[in-house]
Amino acid sequence: MPEISDKELPQSVRPYWLKALSAVEVKNHAYAVSLLQAILKDNPGFLTGRELLRKCEGYLTGGPKKKQKIFGMESGGPGMKLQGAAKKDPASAVPLIEKELEKDPFNDGLNDLLHDCLLKMELFDSAAFALETVRKSHPENTKSMHKLALFYLERGRADAAGEVYNDILKAEPTDAKAIKGSKDCAAQHSMQRQNWSENSSVRDLMKDQSEFQELEAASRAGMTKDQMYEKRDRLIARYNEDPNHLGNAKELAHIFEQLEDWENATTFYDWAFSLSNGDAALKTKGRQMSDKFIAQQMATLSAAVEADPGNVELRTQLDEVLKARSAEMVANAKQRVDENPTDPQLRFELGSALYNAGDYSAAIPHLQQAKSNPHIRTKVLLLLGRTFKAKSMFDLSLKQLSDALADLHGMDNIKKEVLYDKGLIHEEMGDKAAALDCFKQIYEVDYGYRDVAQRVESSYS
Repeated sequence: MPEISDKELPQSVRPYWLKALSAVEVKNHAYAVSLLQAILKDNPGFLTGRELLRKCEGYLTGGPKKKQKIFGMESGGPGMKLQGAAKKDPASAVPLIEKELEKDPFNDGLNDLLHDCLLKMELFDSAAFALETVRKSHPENTKSMHKLALFYLERGRADAAGEVYNDILKAEPTDAKAIKGSKDCAAQHSMQRQNWSENSSVRDLMKDQSEFQELEAASRAGMTKDQMYEKRDRLIARYNEDPNHLGNAKELAHIFEQLEDWENATTFYDWAFSLSNGDAALKTKGRQMSDKFIAQQMATLSAAVEADPGNVELRTQLDEVLKARSAEMVANAKQRVDENPTDPQLRFELGSALYNAGDYSAAIPHLQQAKSNPHIRTKVLLLLGRTFKAKSMFDLSLKQLSDALADLHGMDNIKKEVLYDKGLIHEEMGDKAAALDCFKQIYEVDYGYRDVAQRVESSYS
């Protein structure tokens, strides 16, 4: 059974999908849920619809519940009955599970059962979403996350599995399986990027055994700045002996990156890419270093202008460099998207570059496409909110920031940014009460964040 996009929905169903979208826009989430349930009953592979359904249910139920039974199942409850139905006929059980999820969309056990059913139906992305829902809403449920990591590994996605193992370690730092899994996934992902075979190893890429041992020892221990400079000098000497050795070029690029020498890091990552057999990871690294070098140049010039604000010549130079560098970053980002147009991360980078260049209208469609990646979704929504704000489209900006807040639970730095930006927009719209509510939420947990203390405390005087 294939997974489908909204464009692949049957013509008879598309009007209901559009009605569901309209219902969400006017915050009629209950009506949207009823429409989406009907759509998914006959189109279980419509992942976008399932994601929107869960989001609407989250609005209606108030988010994840703090306390649950183990894996969310109670003896004799609906979850236990559904397990029997799922074993007999997974496809028929899915609508029944979804109906129960309306009451508790983040229930561990029901989402786990939904995953099993969708997996049997070979709806792999949808199956992943079910366990990702548990991972996001119940980060303490390491049992579910281990299952998700194994699911990704079985599908050759070591990078995704590694991220899950890292999340497990945040909840259980001593989890031996997660520690080993994280290391194994990092190695496996690196091997996949390098196109190494199962029978090859890093040792095969090194000039000799002593070189491998030296680099292995350096990687095990965190180096001081002086030690990094010493390693850099050794690598330069080795590079000068054989400039066409891929291992030398890569190690030299990496040490320059650690030293935050972005210009030389760019040069050697680019050279390593030219020596490799089209290693896309090296090409991406080179572009990332180039972007950082450009950003560093702009920051240096900006600092000089701030130190000497009356220097018209310096200001003109800064403006010219900013314009040229912004255009260069946009061009680099566009090239990356052209090479891999389906990568949401690259869309986000292009949207960011266009936003920084002041081309807000061009940034919007790329940021909208980048929202499909759950790992960067909140960052994308924050930037999209800022983009709409820059166009004075405050209602649309608030919508993006509200969506971002719906995905955030703990008060981390990204949530503070979203709340702060949301407060500023409410302020510009003259809604002082809503603005103050945003600032107070930050004030309650972080007194020193920007100027929230002054804003909150002045409201009482």
